Amino acid sequence: MDKKLHELLNDQINKELYSAYLYLDFANYYTEQGLDGFANWYSIQAQEERDHALLFVKYLQNNGEKVTYEAIAKPDKTFKGLAEPLAAGLEHEKYVTSLINNIYSAAYDVKDFRAMQFLDWFIKEQGEEETNADGLCKKMELFGGDAKGLYALDAELGARVYSAPSLVL
Repeated sequence: MDKKLHELLNDQINKELYSAYLYLDFANYYTEQGLDGFANWYSIQAQEERDHALLFVKYLQNNGEKVTYEAIAKPDKTFKGLAEPLAAGLEHEKYVTSLINNIYSAAYDVKDFRAMQFLDWFIKEQGEEETNADGLCKKMELFGGDAKGLYALDAELGARVYSAPSLVL
């Protein structure tokens, strides 16, 4: 495997684990605010991000490449309002999309078609992640200022259940 591509794939493991930490921090914030549905939604997001990291680990291992874990930074966000974690989540997903696109570009440059095929799933996933994050921001904007609307939105997010990724390596 190309050295630069290997480094980017390995680095993405830590980026995905940071995403899990970040979303656990968001879940904690919402728990403190008494919004268990929002907390549930972000707890599940954290599970997804951890699983994304493990998919990158397995891909590298399946290709005979070394996996190196780095320290995971502590989330540094503080929030003054209920909509702030949602906006931060959308911005973070856009950042992750840029990382995946950068890895894909590196794989394309060296014609690593196997890596490109592996990354296709993540490109689709990031589209879904951005759409979901944007939708949450819009719903909060529409309904979050009304107590009954916020209650209903919290209940909707509380109904989310975890579904493991279906990517076959």
